Formats: sequence, C-alpha cells, structure tokens
Amino acid sequence: MSMSTGADTGGLVADINVTPLVDVMLVLLIIFMVVAPLLSTGAPVTVPKSLHPELDPNIIKDTSAVIAIGDDGRLYFLKEPTTLQELPTKLKKTMEGKKEEDKIVYIKGSQTAKYGAIVEVIDKVRESNFDRIGLVSEKEKGAAPAPQ
Repeated sequence: MSMSTGADTGGLVADINVTPLVDVMLVLLIIFMVVAPLLSTGAPVTVPKSLHPELDPNIIKDTSAVIAIGDDGRLYFLKEPTTLQELPTKLKKTMEGKKEEDKIVYIKGSQTAKYGAIVEVIDKVRESNFDRIGLVSEKEKGAAPAPQ
C-alpha cells in the first residue's frame, strides 16, 4: 500500500479501495438472509416425496387453484386459511373466466394429514364441478429424473 506524506506533491494513488464495496455487499447479504425465510410461498405443508413426480409449471402461478391440507387438518386456499364449507364458493370465484384446460385444482396434502381429510376436499372439489385434480408431491432426493 502506498501512503502519501506531507512532502509528496499529492499524486494519484493507483490502489483500489474495496472497503465500501465490501460494506455494501455485507449489508445486502444480511438483508437477503433475513428476508429469504419470509418469502416462502404457500401454506405450511410438508408434502410427501415421490420417486417420479410429474412436473407441472402451472402450479407455481399465483392464479393456480391450490388447496393445502396441513398436519393438523387445517385447510388453506390460495395461501389463506379457509373452511370446507367456504371452499366451493372460493373455487368457483377463482376459476371463473379461465379456459377449460386451465381449470385444474391442485391439492397439497401434508405427509401426516389424515387420508379422510384429503378425500373430503376432493369430494368438495368434485361437487363444485371441477374434475381435473392434481395431487402435489416433491421429488425424492437422489431419485432418477421423471420421464417426460
């Protein structure tokens, strides 16, 4: 490092000062570390793992009709808590105006949710005249890629 003394004429210093860059990067890192857990999407549901899940890019859209069933049996529709009785009206409201091929209801049943609760939700969806239902699972780690 070069340092100018009082006897120098004050010429240019060719060293790069990276301290401000490091300060800014550390602040950004801390901000992202704090905000990232808050950005998790969906209801708090641990979906079961499967060896060959089918990938559907429509499930991550905000306009997709996703019903989540938590460990304790609570229902979430579009990330909001709901009841089994409110589900048909919310489904119809969400699905109106969509093309027929886009009217798919995705069900995320927690790994420890009761089978009966999942069947009740499927029955309510079918009572609402929606027959295209997708059950959501995650890919098991180390499994072979799903066939296309």
